[in-house]
Amino acid sequence: MIAAPASGSGKTVVTCALIRLLQRAGMAPAAFKCGPDFIDQLFHREVTGAAAGNLDAFFSDTPTLASLMARGAVSCDIAVVEGAMGLFDGMAPGTTDGSAYDVARATATPVVLVVPARGASTSLAATVQGFCRFRPDADVRGVILNGCSAHACAYASEAIERECGVEVVGYVPRDDAFALESRHLGLVTAGEVADLRARVDAMADVLAATIDLERLVGLARAARQMEVEPYRSDPVGRAAPRIAVACDEAFCFRYAENLRMLEDMGAELVSFSPLRDPGLPEGADGLYLCGGYPELHAEALAGNGALRSRIRRALAGGMPCVAECGGFLYLLERLEDEAGAVWPMVGALKGAARRGGGLEHFGYIELTCGAPGLYGDAGVALRGHEFHYWRAEFEGDDAVARKPRRERSWPCLVHAPSLAAGFPHVYYPSNPEAARAFVRACDRHRKQGSNEG
Repeated sequence: MIAAPASGSGKTVVTCALIRLLQRAGMAPAAFKCGPDFIDQLFHREVTGAAAGNLDAFFSDTPTLASLMARGAVSCDIAVVEGAMGLFDGMAPGTTDGSAYDVARATATPVVLVVPARGASTSLAATVQGFCRFRPDADVRGVILNGCSAHACAYASEAIERECGVEVVGYVPRDDAFALESRHLGLVTAGEVADLRARVDAMADVLAATIDLERLVGLARAARQMEVEPYRSDPVGRAAPRIAVACDEAFCFRYAENLRMLEDMGAELVSFSPLRDPGLPEGADGLYLCGGYPELHAEALAGNGALRSRIRRALAGGMPCVAECGGFLYLLERLEDEAGAVWPMVGALKGAARRGGGLEHFGYIELTCGAPGLYGDAGVALRGHEFHYWRAEFEGDDAVARKPRRERSWPCLVHAPSLAAGFPHVYYPSNPEAARAFVRACDRHRKQGSNEG
């Protein structure tokens, strides 16, 4: 696990560069992200060709986490897990619950700390020692010093290894190659970084001379062995629906685990682009509109009127649809873009969405449906998260979202027999029965012969 004392320490760029170095060494790495973040996984996907997924200790219990890692790492030689925030930072202040530390323990993954080193030397040993002693079972095995020279690394390494008994496996020099742009939901997406692969190659070229890859791989090989079966879901009878999955620059936030679960249950997933395709994939029986940045592409989405009309007719005809966050915004009548211009959207749901005054409903949620609908009977519960700046005039009131460990809740979600639409990003392994209900609904639609192409 590539972890750090805090956010902004360089975990993502170090993880991507290390993945590239492992590939150059002839290995097939599986790249995971701790926590619910989608954007870092987009970088992993672009670098590795196939990101392995998210590992989240709030969404999943210990056995499930280990099983999900085994599934994501099938046919791979090594798993690289990027931590979230600081190693011990949990879902609420004062707790480690849901932290990268929890994931490392659940999956028997040794931890390598990326420690910002600019302007410090021996004091870095105190930082590392604090992390080792705070939770001895965190299994901190190595350190990478970020933002220092070779000489500074040599001076600090002696103190860290002597005082902490932890290997310093290298350093990251100060270099413009390791800079990535940000926007309102974090880093810009991987698809927007010009020449990303070339930039990652440049990062890897630098680290090839400053990181001891053999020692890092040795730490992974020394990890405690776990006997666990890869996570799989049982098929839903003979169900074989075709589900259209939105997939382009505007819709790119989705959990790999959700897609694998739908496929395990019998669904055929077919990607399409709301930005460019004139219609849904032929024979589509259901629709999965995932999150992303539709507000950045509102004009182009509005320009594809043929697809908007077809989706509106398909949903009016009963096609089951899950629409999460950005997908929910797309189903509304109107959407304001970043410049304040308002554009027509699908119009399957009433109202408009505009930029709010700040970050809205940030963090983990426990979602309880008060009305029966696409995910099942009233009372069905799921875990997920919200993270958005845009607000809709009506965000649904068929469910209640509650923040864990905090006395805060709010109404959300339109939950109807053929529709689950709202801001929450839902994680299906937290309640596989909800995914089963979605697959069953799509299969019923298939058998009714009401496909909309």
